[in-house]
Amino acid sequence: MSSNETQKVLMAKIGAAHGVRGEVRVKPFGDDPLSFTDYGVLTTKDGKQSFEVQNARVQKTVVVTKFKEVTDRNRAEELNGVELYIDRDQLPDTEDDEFYYSDLNGLTVQDPDGKAMGKIVAVEDFGAGDLLEIRPKRGKTFYIPFTKDFVPEINLEAGFVTVDLPEDYLSDEKPSDSSGASPDK
Repeated sequence: MSSNETQKVLMAKIGAAHGVRGEVRVKPFGDDPLSFTDYGVLTTKDGKQSFEVQNARVQKTVVVTKFKEVTDRNRAEELNGVELYIDRDQLPDTEDDEFYYSDLNGLTVQDPDGKAMGKIVAVEDFGAGDLLEIRPKRGKTFYIPFTKDFVPEINLEAGFVTVDLPEDYLSDEKPSDSSGASPDK
């Protein structure tokens, strides 16, 4: 990333239209479901569209949101799937041992002996907890749980994380049955 290119942080994603007056359901990314409303204008990643929150209310697992720029259901329906970003420098500074998930993208992943295993390409949550998606030098990306047991060290300044995987974690072999029976019987 060039020095004049500002890093964007994904704050929320617009979902389905809600009602006829231009409200939309928004899936927030963050501990506080309304935190995306605290940063003023939100933009698409390319910066071509911007949205200012007029009002928002939590409703079950989404935040029903009215943007000033969206005045009817037709426009609201067009926005389904649009991701909303802010500039990284709008976020508050972190404390020691704190970080934003976006800070992890691009970090080198190494084993406990310091051998490089790949790079972090994303932090995902599919519903069962946070996962790091890692792209090795060769082969397909893989996921590891983002827990202290699996990721005992994060060093943002040096640009790496250390992961401690069980011996057979990356094996393609199926686990054997402890009784010695063939799985086909």
